[in-house]
Amino acid sequence: MGKVFKALNKAQSNVVNEVAQQEEKVGSVSAASGPELKRPVASARSQTAESTTRPVTVPRQENKGAPLPHKTVPASFVARNEAAAPLDNTARGWDERLVTAFGTASAVSEEFRRLRTHILHPPNGGTPPRTILVTSVLPQEGKTFVCGGLGVALAQGVKEHVLMIDCDLRRPFLATLFGQDNEQGLADHLGSGMELGGVIRKTGLGKLSLVPAGPPPTNPAELLGSEELVAMIREAKERYADRYILLDSPPLQQAAETAILARLVDGVVLVVREGRSRREAVARFVNNIGPEKIVGVVFNAYESNLLERSLYGSYGGAYHYSSYTAETR
Repeated sequence: MGKVFKALNKAQSNVVNEVAQQEEKVGSVSAASGPELKRPVASARSQTAESTTRPVTVPRQENKGAPLPHKTVPASFVARNEAAAPLDNTARGWDERLVTAFGTASAVSEEFRRLRTHILHPPNGGTPPRTILVTSVLPQEGKTFVCGGLGVALAQGVKEHVLMIDCDLRRPFLATLFGQDNEQGLADHLGSGMELGGVIRKTGLGKLSLVPAGPPPTNPAELLGSEELVAMIREAKERYADRYILLDSPPLQQAAETAILARLVDGVVLVVREGRSRREAVARFVNNIGPEKIVGVVFNAYESNLLERSLYGSYGGAYHYSSYTAETR
């Protein structure tokens, strides 16, 4: 321990001496170029102590003295962090709730990352599901926001690419969530034979893309229950083998074809809004598609209790993720 303290003291002494030398250089330049500054200059030791409590802004010097040393940031680190930052100029059209959730270290973004971890690393040690259906029992339970949030969380990973497909042809909202329109999309691919690659849109986040629903058709049930949809999911899995594919589907009680979609994918994320879907309805949904298909349950509008708030502090709030186990059935 004595050696450690000596090293720390030596390092602190070097920092103080370096700051003092910088002050002497700046002071000499200022005296040669103009009148002396009237603002009192703090000592080197006080500046060093202050820098530990708040960031220090260094004024830009124009050809005055030697440039300050800097470290080169690895390109891989820059690329990884640029891919994980949705709040750039290209994401200005995103829904405000999505920007708020992922713009800060919020409890909502933390829950989405927990769900991402559960998907990428299944507890049973099996193969991660590549095609995932995000749905709910009833309308207005927040499934589209969860689909978009999960897409962002997956795309913020080191190497995961994500393709989101809006299969809610009756009430599409996924494209709007990311500031896109619904002029062309899945309905055109299924109904008119438009190439799948022609309806894929960029979202502004490098590894995240989406297929809008397109204009609401007159026969959504027939399109979602057609062989063309089966071929589309197969094509997406084979053509984009490096991507996770998320399907935002209609609620089960609103569209019977959601049960068909659930059989075509590797896993299902069920969104349940607190106080809306009854336990019996959720149980019927799980029995219809099979408990083995449920990879996670997201409780929307979840209110943490007093014990949870005391244990986790700010880690509570609007969304709460839970894996589907015997306790949640």
